[in-house]
Amino acid sequence: MVNSNGYIDFHCHPSLKPFGKSFNTKPVGQNSGDRRRKRSIWHYDPPSLFDKALNYLSGLTKFSQSNFTALTLGGVEVVCVSLYPLEKWFVRNRLKNEVILDLASNFALGIGAKRVDHIQAFQEYFPDLLLQYEYYRQLDGKEFRISGNRVRYKLVRNWDEILEIRREEDSSRIRTIAVIISIEGLHVLNTGLNKEPGEAEVLQNLDQIRSWEYPPFFVTVAHHFWNHLCGHAPSLSGVITKFTDQKEGLETGFTALGWKVLERMLDSSGGKRIIPDIKHMSARARQEYYQFLEKSPWKEQNIPIIISHGACNGLRSHSDPVMAHPASATPLNQVSINFYDEELIRLVKSGGLIGLQLDERRIASKDTLKATKKSILRHKIMHYRSELLWNQVRHILTVLDAEGLFAWDCMAIGSDFDGIIDSLNGFWTAEELPFLSDFLERHAFNYMKDAKLKVPENKIEADEIVQRIFSANGNNFLSKFFRQSFPGDNH
Repeated sequence: MVNSNGYIDFHCHPSLKPFGKSFNTKPVGQNSGDRRRKRSIWHYDPPSLFDKALNYLSGLTKFSQSNFTALTLGGVEVVCVSLYPLEKWFVRNRLKNEVILDLASNFALGIGAKRVDHIQAFQEYFPDLLLQYEYYRQLDGKEFRISGNRVRYKLVRNWDEILEIRREEDSSRIRTIAVIISIEGLHVLNTGLNKEPGEAEVLQNLDQIRSWEYPPFFVTVAHHFWNHLCGHAPSLSGVITKFTDQKEGLETGFTALGWKVLERMLDSSGGKRIIPDIKHMSARARQEYYQFLEKSPWKEQNIPIIISHGACNGLRSHSDPVMAHPASATPLNQVSINFYDEELIRLVKSGGLIGLQLDERRIASKDTLKATKKSILRHKIMHYRSELLWNQVRHILTVLDAEGLFAWDCMAIGSDFDGIIDSLNGFWTAEELPFLSDFLERHAFNYMKDAKLKVPENKIEADEIVQRIFSANGNNFLSKFFRQSFPGDNH
């Protein structure tokens, strides 16, 4: 049987490319049960040498990283899939020539020319969201064969259903990936379309999402462009910036409509609460959200802070952007989309979780990337590149230990595979996650054997560190919060 390593990925986009390719046939949005078809979420598309070279030189990822075959081969047991209707401003922005616009967008995003045409014509996002949701439902529970093994994915509504899948696996011998729905960007409610959104329509769309059979566990409030709800942080780099403009709404806070949406998300009546994911919020919007959580009735409701896919910037706080811990902070990327030390401390005290993303451009500074050793040998590439992720782990340990806090129950993996990322060289897809785990353990071992820590409990073995990040912390978080209602709810 295909082995499960029990890994959990809190953020990736398995459907982005195959759903895009489904626009080449009629009807659109069909998730093919034939794994040979590019419109199948199970279509296996490992990177060629050319793909890897293109990624290395340009940062573009044209191959599939988190198709369900790669997730299966990588030992992923639970995955939070992100529904994401691409904002039309990716494909209709600075470039004026239609042919160049189409070619540039398709080349950068790898989703197919007909999908690009469809996005360019968006007048509303919500129907596309519904189509993506149905795309996952079409193959829910359908069995496939990988290397002679029976495999499938199943959508889940809560932690109890994950436990039931694990009990069934012991007897059925079917390798099953539990799939949790999430959404990236509340533009999906039909905001951010160069016109003032209607409050009634926005809240009605949100209520429809809350009534799904498999409602999202968490939702990223902001994303890459202005959505009339809250400001976003600068998030794009490389070739994408040649034809996109993020300026409108950049670094602003919540709007009046944004507060109404936020309160409706957190309404726990009927067990339908959706946790706000603070990734992509501007630093100002994040501070406003923290202040909001400190007021009644929210303060009493144990709402965790979640960063589904993020990184630290090494700075103390937004108001005091200095390095309190230079040794661990210096290699990091000091940008406002990444998170400040003060925010890490707040996250831990809330019982929250940060999914560490695997985007080189986000987790490391340009100087760090330039200084990272190069090699033509795969094992050396993996050693050098995995250290970029270890730098993030080390900084989180340093910050929390200095604060007298236990450091090892707040970190997980939120790869952002198949998002618009430049993944760690050598760890191209979900299939390489076991290698990343192994190399991260080496770095942990080398560091921890001589580490001088303030909190005795933070001195743990390297294998436990990795096991917590790739599996245990995610299980603990889901067991507490992925339920019909939250601990502490009063209604």
